[in-house]
Amino acid sequence: MLHGTSRIHVLETLRAAGGPLPITDLATRVGLHPNTVRWHLDQLVQAGWVTHRTESTSNPGRPHMLYTARSDTPCCGGENAGYRLLADILVSYLARTDPNPASWAADAGRAWGRYLTEKPAPFARLSPAEVTARVVELLENLGFAPEPDQGAGLVTLHACPFREVAEAHPEVACAVHLGLMQGALAELGAPAEATWLEPFVTPRRCHAHLDTRAEEVSTHG
Repeated sequence: MLHGTSRIHVLETLRAAGGPLPITDLATRVGLHPNTVRWHLDQLVQAGWVTHRTESTSNPGRPHMLYTARSDTPCCGGENAGYRLLADILVSYLARTDPNPASWAADAGRAWGRYLTEKPAPFARLSPAEVTARVVELLENLGFAPEPDQGAGLVTLHACPFREVAEAHPEVACAVHLGLMQGALAELGAPAEATWLEPFVTPRRCHAHLDTRAEEVSTHG
């Protein structure tokens, strides 16, 4: 459950706060986008390491959701066997029962890639280098330990937060990962494509191939 340095940082920061925090405050402290922090918190809540409640307030508007790290949870870096088993069950079921599991997995990845990516301001212009940097930032936040090679359109992934599942069912897990990048690029309005995810070029390294066009990206909404 705590694959990736970003999720560990979220939990440790929440513990250090000594009290409940809303997502916006926590995002500021850890230096991540609120949608990314929300995604990590959802996983931590499901694992039972974080609790949440609605803020009690008389102020107008929608109350904040407040998050608190449980004091009786194990130290960071542990493995949650129950959720690993659930992932194995769902991925293996999809792989065996659907004639095209990669398509469904990529669709899910694209939806989450868009959700986890902050859309640029209207009429902002993003260079190919900036587009790549935004995708790399997403991958870093999710625990892939990316290393970009801008000239080659290659991003080396030195870690995989779901490596065990990906080794057993790469057609599903790797399609999700490729979809994440494709969804991020779509949310950025980028004239660029994540064309290929090359899994396990070494036992612990994958290659993501990005095709970025030379012109800058202009967003119109």
